Amino acid sequence: MTEGVVRWGLVGCGDIAEKRVASALRESRGSVLLGVARARAALAADFAARHGARRSYPDWRELVRDPEIDAVYVATPVRHHMEQTVAAAEAGKHVLCEKPMALGVAECERMIAAARSHGVRLGVAYYRHHYPVVRRLRELLASGEIGRPVLAEIQAFEAFDVPPSHPRAWFLRKADAGGGPMFDFGSHRIEVLLDLLGPPDEVRGFSANVRFNERDVEDTAIAHLRFPSGALAVLTVTHAALESRDTLDLYGSLGSAHAPVLNDGALRIVTAAGARDESHPPHANRHQPLVEDFVNALLTEREPAVTGALGLAVNRVLAAIDER
Repeated sequence: MTEGVVRWGLVGCGDIAEKRVASALRESRGSVLLGVARARAALAADFAARHGARRSYPDWRELVRDPEIDAVYVATPVRHHMEQTVAAAEAGKHVLCEKPMALGVAECERMIAAARSHGVRLGVAYYRHHYPVVRRLRELLASGEIGRPVLAEIQAFEAFDVPPSHPRAWFLRKADAGGGPMFDFGSHRIEVLLDLLGPPDEVRGFSANVRFNERDVEDTAIAHLRFPSGALAVLTVTHAALESRDTLDLYGSLGSAHAPVLNDGALRIVTAAGARDESHPPHANRHQPLVEDFVNALLTEREPAVTGALGLAVNRVLAAIDER
């Protein structure tokens, strides 16, 4: 790092990189997007030009070897996360990796070991950790206003049916994605549950192909979690339902908190004193607080808020859900 600036290399120029990651790397304080890698050279060069990166690479290994790059953002399909993260760590680069962290627990452990061995930081892109509404839920639990946590219920429904030629079709291939909606957006909600309630001591999962029987991954799944405090949680995800849902309901012994659309930040708090409504919207670019925290962690030599250890904890829950 030079003069308090983290110079980024972005591996993977797909949908999420286009929509949010590239701009977050470019616009965060103390951060500059230096180079991007994509297998098709012309598309890599075009992406670099549109997002202000000075360099493009058709081979991600060239980006990782670039001595002027300080940190690598891995935004490729899940099956590549472990190889690319380990290679970046071995090259002395810090890594911020998309979620879920890897295909399985063993891969996560190898990524963490590589980062530790080479003295670099490792983070995972669970950006909802930085949502103001999630921070508010932490405060409600810490203050005791809604009492002891009893039950959390999360529903995440997203209708998703694309042909094999679609750029996002890899989400429906187990070898590429690790699983269906539970791996994709369910992993985000698992991280929120772990953030609020800690690591669970028991996990049970149910999954099915209710609508899309030909798929390699489930289209619907439910996770039941029990926490050391005694609190329970139910997480339901699906690609098969028409209605979209993004709810979080947290019930305590003295009250409750309800986010009807977690991504919007509206929150209703109910206690014996009555009900009140609050608003805690996320940043316009949901990835930017995540990137800013990671950059600050590098510049101040601390751990990022969302570490590889937290990514591993989420993957442990995913593995337990998938045991069926």
